[in-house]
Formats: sequence, C-alpha cells, structure tokens
Amino acid sequence: MERKVLLETQDLRKTFEIRGRGTLTAVGGVNLKLHAGETLGLVGESGCGKTTLGRTLVKLYRPDSGRILFEGKDIWTQNRKENLHYHKDVQMIYQDPYASLDPLSVVSTSIGEGLDIHGLYRGRERRERILELLQMVGLNREHANRFPHEFSGGQRQRIGIARALAVEPRVLVCDEPISALDVSIQAQIINLLMRLQQETGMAYLFITHDLSMVKAISDRIAVMYLGSIVEMAGAETLYARHCHPYTEALLSAIPIPDPEVEAKRKRILLRGDIPSPVNLGKGCPFAGRCPRADAKCHDSCPELREVEKGHFAACHRV
Repeated sequence: MERKVLLETQDLRKTFEIRGRGTLTAVGGVNLKLHAGETLGLVGESGCGKTTLGRTLVKLYRPDSGRILFEGKDIWTQNRKENLHYHKDVQMIYQDPYASLDPLSVVSTSIGEGLDIHGLYRGRERRERILELLQMVGLNREHANRFPHEFSGGQRQRIGIARALAVEPRVLVCDEPISALDVSIQAQIINLLMRLQQETGMAYLFITHDLSMVKAISDRIAVMYLGSIVEMAGAETLYARHCHPYTEALLSAIPIPDPEVEAKRKRILLRGDIPSPVNLGKGCPFAGRCPRADAKCHDSCPELREVEKGHFAACHRV
C-alpha cells in the first residue's frame, strides 16, 4: 500500500533579483512528493538550489509561484493557528553547526525555545524533556548548561538535531547535516538519524552532494540541476538504470574503494561551463555540457516525465 503524502510541491519557483544583472532562478518549477516515513534524497552540485528549496519548505523564503501542500492544504493560506502547527510538524537541521546555534545561549535554552513557543512542556517536565533529547542524540545531561563554543562540530550538530526533534516533527528537512563533519562522525550522525526515523516514523528530505552515502539511506532520490529536478527514481533504480546524462556524470565521479577497479573505470568529464542561473535561456540548461545534446535541446527545455513506473527524467533524448 502506498504511503500517505505528507509534503508536496507543485511547480514551485523561487527567484532572487540581482541588482544590475537580472533575475536569478534558484528553484524553477519543482514538483516533489514526500511520503510519511520515507527518506527522499536530494542531490546535485553546489549552487543548484537544494538549500533554497529546503528553506522554502520551512517558510524561511516565500516562493514566487507554485504551491506547497502539507497533508493536501496550501501552507500559504493557513491561519495563525495552522501556521504554528506547520512549524511544529516541519523542522530543519541546518548545514553549518557553527552558525545555527546562538553563541550567547546555553544548550538547554536553544533546545527549549521550541517547547516554549508551542507550549509543549513546562517546569520540571520541560527540563526532563531537554535532558531526554540530549541523551537521545548521544550527549550527556551535563551538556545542557554549556555554551556552543564548548562543543566539537559533531556535538554541535547533535544539538541541532535535538533542537529540531524537540517539538516532535513529522517531517525533517536535513540540509547537508554531515558535510562539515569528520568521516567517523558522519557515520554516527547517519546511524542516529536512521534510528530516530525507525522509532518515530518521521519523513526526511535529505539534502546532500554525497552520492556514495545517499543511496544507503534514501528510499527515493531526486537529482537537481540549476533549480530543476532532472531525474527522480527509487534509490536502487537510479543507480542501476539512470538515464539522464547529468545523473550519469555524477555517478561516475563516485570513488570505488578498490584500486584496480578504480584505475580501469572510465569517468565522464563534462565539458563546457555551467550556465549562469541569471536569465536562463529557453533551452535545456544542461545542453551546453551534455555530450548527447542536439538542436532540440538548445531550443526547448524538456519536461520531467515518467519513463517507467516511479522513474522520472527531464531529457529529450530519453
């Protein structure tokens, strides 16, 4: 049985005006569905719009057009009470653990702020809930009274996770939560997130550029290029039967931990420059770097269409 759709975007667009240059398209017509209890990986090069999409979903940015639906209701038509519930149900883990915490507040204050806003716990129960969250993410009770500068990067990211979990969300937008951490710490954080998902049933939008890791944790993967989704499929399907040339190039860059295999493997080196996201032309934005591009690719932008059940691609040559 197909799982319930919690969060959905319909032709979502977000642009920014660049003084003297024009309009930068950060998110250009994205359609996504996030189901209850699943992990949707969102991958792509730096600057492709992944973080902007995540911040738009948690209402840090207002989209220029399109809709964001939570349980079928447009989040921008909500009243004050519904809006408060949405902010409780959809939380975000930020990429930079050094910048996402208030340096002047102790950990208990940062974690407890959401509890106070939503009126979830008070007095002794509030204190116990904060200590419970710290233990849940692998920290100690005495850490509650320390300031952010007293922690390592991995510990700060755990604090950020505890803060996001404090209000018991149903959707967690994870914006490259491990990119700033050591490899050994990355594994700990990933294991923690997977365990918490099993225990709580949360849905994750996992934003990353680490293709070697995202397959292991994602049910489905969406590939983003210059603000648009160019391919989306189940994790196993995407790795085994990818059909977009950009996805193919990304996957060819994943290192293989076998020197002999790695030495014989052919990597796809993309030629040409990445086009400017300011005033994008009418054709496919990947056409200038694509080895398969023809005249049609330069003249019109392909739509994301289903090439097999559950597998979508935006390419004229597929």
